[in-house]
Amino acid sequence: MSPVGNALRAGRSRGLVELRQSVTNGGDLFNHFFWPVLMLVTLWFLRDREFGQSGFPLGALVLPSILGMNAAMAMVTMSQQLTADREDGTLLRAKATPNGLLGYLTGKLISVSGGLLIDLSIFLLPALFLVRGLAVDRPGAWLTLLGVLLLGLIATLPTGAVLGSVFTSARGQGLLTLPILAVIAISGIFYPISVLPGWLQGVAQAFPIYWMGLGMRSALLPPEAVAVELGDSWRHLETVAVLGAWAVAGLLIAPVVLRRMARRESGSSVAERRDRALQRVG
Repeated sequence: MSPVGNALRAGRSRGLVELRQSVTNGGDLFNHFFWPVLMLVTLWFLRDREFGQSGFPLGALVLPSILGMNAAMAMVTMSQQLTADREDGTLLRAKATPNGLLGYLTGKLISVSGGLLIDLSIFLLPALFLVRGLAVDRPGAWLTLLGVLLLGLIATLPTGAVLGSVFTSARGQGLLTLPILAVIAISGIFYPISVLPGWLQGVAQAFPIYWMGLGMRSALLPPEAVAVELGDSWRHLETVAVLGAWAVAGLLIAPVVLRRMARRESGSSVAERRDRALQRVG
């Protein structure tokens, strides 16, 4: 097998091992359940509420939006793991082996995507019985859901890798939390975006979180639910275009950024970051 093929195979094995560890380790298993259970509690309180005068269940609008939000947040997970591995020297060791960085990224893509699917399943299966107004039995509903999820991951995971390359410490990476929460707040996740001021609607539509939520709603909600969306349309073409643009940009930029970051990695830089971390702890 070629060197690239060996790297991809090693990355696949690494990703599957990390995924298996995440469901057997107590702390990681808790994380898999924490956010899905928290979102289920949110749906519980929204289950009997309706959106405005439309009479449409607010919980049904929120459920697919939460799926889109969590899928988009995979880029934060990717960023966190890459930053942590850069700080402890894992990336330096990957750089030292032939095509090691390719194998490393392959493993991260598998482990992060697999972990996301576990989280979404934990949330979605009980949520289907909790809220009313869904149309999951429509032809093509699950295929559309899968398509949006895959395109969304391609659009966001490379961005997560870029963000993980920018920050040199987990502490610095934590600065992402507030802007990400701000984008979520204006992306129509917990309430339709149509109630927001026009300029905020424009800002939200520049990011993938809104479009992933919209795509998920188009898959799981009945046709009449489109009345609460902007322009009374699911805007499938725009969804593909925006997520596709993010995907292309990420796939073009991420390899360049990662290569430059890897060239700067050295034993001395890892030791320096470890010393700074120990000083903060001390």
